[in-house]
Amino acid sequence: MYKFYNTKTRGGEGPSPYIETDLSGLNLILNAQLNKGCAFTHEEREQFNLIGYLPEHVETILDQTTRAYAKYQSQTTHLEKNLFLNALHDENETLFYKLVGLHLEEMLPIVYTPTVGDTVQQFSHQPRVAKGLYLSYLNQKHIHKMIQALPDDLRLIVVTDGEAVLGVGDQGVGGIHIARAKLMVYTLCGGVNPYQVLPVHLDTGTNNPHLLNDPLYLGYRNERIKGQAYDDFVDQFVHAVTQKFPHLLLHFEDFGRDNARRLLDRYREKICTINGDIQSTGVIALATVLAGVHASGIPFQNHRIVILGAGTAGLGIADSICSALERKGLTAQEAKSHFWLLDKQGLLIKNGHLPIFQAPYARDSQELMHWILRDPQYISLYDVVKNVKPTILIGCSTVAGAFNEEIVKLMASNTSRPIIMPLSNPNMLSEATPEDLIKWTNNNAIIATGSPFADVHHNNESIRIAQSNNAFAFPGIGLGVLAAKAKLVTDSMLSAATDALSEYSPAKQNKMAPLLPKLSEAKMVSQHIALAVAKAAVEANVAEVAHDTDFEATIQKIMWEAKYYPYRKI
Repeated sequence: MYKFYNTKTRGGEGPSPYIETDLSGLNLILNAQLNKGCAFTHEEREQFNLIGYLPEHVETILDQTTRAYAKYQSQTTHLEKNLFLNALHDENETLFYKLVGLHLEEMLPIVYTPTVGDTVQQFSHQPRVAKGLYLSYLNQKHIHKMIQALPDDLRLIVVTDGEAVLGVGDQGVGGIHIARAKLMVYTLCGGVNPYQVLPVHLDTGTNNPHLLNDPLYLGYRNERIKGQAYDDFVDQFVHAVTQKFPHLLLHFEDFGRDNARRLLDRYREKICTINGDIQSTGVIALATVLAGVHASGIPFQNHRIVILGAGTAGLGIADSICSALERKGLTAQEAKSHFWLLDKQGLLIKNGHLPIFQAPYARDSQELMHWILRDPQYISLYDVVKNVKPTILIGCSTVAGAFNEEIVKLMASNTSRPIIMPLSNPNMLSEATPEDLIKWTNNNAIIATGSPFADVHHNNESIRIAQSNNAFAFPGIGLGVLAAKAKLVTDSMLSAATDALSEYSPAKQNKMAPLLPKLSEAKMVSQHIALAVAKAAVEANVAEVAHDTDFEATIQKIMWEAKYYPYRKI
């Protein structure tokens, strides 16, 4: 659990900000948020009793990043690189953020998706325990006391129960790594102050038999709590957090499909909250789709959309696109008529046996009377593509290779520029590779992936592949929410985020260009999104700041920068 030891930032508005602290000696060096390593000045070393604890030479932060980058490059696997960067984060947060910020395109896939999935699975087998707050179902009577002990200036919590981790499923207490990684991205791509955030794991058990039978598993060794007991536990946590922190943004991440949407619906009109899998994924996916629609030349309301994978992410994407169609003047029923969603049981059909969150997108069986089917007992993706002739194909299934050559070529035979988005993480679970999609469609496909892929070389041309990474979405949304001190996250704020992001699509200027900017531009994009979100919060009357607030100045003021400030002793 983070503790700030009366540490305060002073003079932040003036030309020479500094930090006050009562720590000294090894206690200062061992505090990752305050440690500078050999960058402590000679004056600071004397004032804070550091003489003898550090080598003589005083370095700059750029000297340190050069050394750290060389060490990073010496790691041979992505997992080793992730562990090195996380160890650096635990030793010196400022240096970590400076290093990764300088090499964002290279390192974001290491600290975040897809590599973070590997660290989640290895959680109980690593010698270090990730920093954060662990709230076990067995210790729920202590929740209020633990939340009350947190520092008063906390502004953002990412909470997970680890049930549905990107591509690797139920990982129990290992899900804390997801919360940590999300917060790193908030800082790296949105400038959110890392000293005002906290990762939280709600440990309600696990249904993963490998974890339950693992003698080294560190979480609650019990099948997952569910029903009213689960709801009461989450309620206790939410109540304690909102009572202590009235201006805090609570970000839910990687909850199971039976709980994610239900919890969002339960809290979204009461507290300032966002679900990353549903809402931020919906924002980035919709912005990508809108850019693809522009590149395709087909009017938005004329597109036919097939989504493979009708879980939390797939439904979130469908909802976002559906809402955008409604803003174009379609009724809710007309908008949903543009969708065909498939899950493990094939095409969603109205038969009374679907989960409540899937039912709105189920098709009437009467529509299928004249379809040509390979197997009437199972309506497959091939059947849907053949009969629907979709113009947009989105994958959230984690079924590697689901968009095979037969299906892609069939789709391309019915639309000149098919929009194909295999969004599943990590790369090995992607529904298709960009190289295959380009080859099978003779470079006519409009492509965005969920995982990072290398440029594809085709006909003497190097083609950059757009990554529909929600690192383009949630950091800017969060920054805007914090700037406006929003009480809620409204649909209009999410819509503003989508529009702001889509404005940065290179495809708006060149229809053959990638659909999204480079990851190295994420911080600039986040500022643009934050401004739009903050203004939308004011318009929705959920902002607790003056309506004439200069949000450009406010956003610049609250954005944190990875650099060493001078220290003064309390």
